[in-house]
Amino acid sequence: MHLKTIKNLLVTGVGIGSLLLAGCNQQRQFEAEAQSPTVQTQSPAPATEPTQPQERSPDVPYVPTPQEVVNQMLQLANVTSNDVLYDLGSGDGRIPITAVQNFDASRAYGVEINPELVQRARQNAETANVSDRVQIVQQDLFQTDLSEATVVTLYLLPDINIKLRPKLLQELKPGTRIVSHDFDMGEWQPDNVVQVQGPSRQHTLYVWTVPENVPANLQ
Repeated sequence: MHLKTIKNLLVTGVGIGSLLLAGCNQQRQFEAEAQSPTVQTQSPAPATEPTQPQERSPDVPYVPTPQEVVNQMLQLANVTSNDVLYDLGSGDGRIPITAVQNFDASRAYGVEINPELVQRARQNAETANVSDRVQIVQQDLFQTDLSEATVVTLYLLPDINIKLRPKLLQELKPGTRIVSHDFDMGEWQPDNVVQVQGPSRQHTLYVWTVPENVPANLQ
């Protein structure tokens, strides 16, 4: 595609070519971080309650989101005391814990399929004294009822985001905010794209609002 054509296809101030290049780079960075010894060798906290057997292998490797990026995700979602947040693929629980602890979300749910991470997240919620409002469930995110959510956060992968998109648009109420760390949702153009500098690299955050009428091509 010629440079002139790319310039003519700017959407919300961000070039499609730039977004595609950024998406490829971010996926490579994600995969590199997933292979990091720091990520792979973290040991879980002791279990505080039994978990269900793991249903299947995770779709996405565990890569923690830096805390400054977590904070920016929740700021972009305008999380308040009126919100119920669902974090899909919640890892160690830092997003739902931060949503309640620092943004006063009414309730927050972490959905995680890995039982070791579920144990760690529950322990982290107890340590933060937010277990009364943070619930970590061991569940397949594709089987989770999302209808109660007013905010959804994601750090998955592009193909998982696109596979998940129809479920989000079918189950979430109009006006629900979705924030994805590093990866977009294909044809669904974001309302906002923000770059955040983390400890070791730049992160991209995508923000959508569920519309009243969902275009047929996104379902």
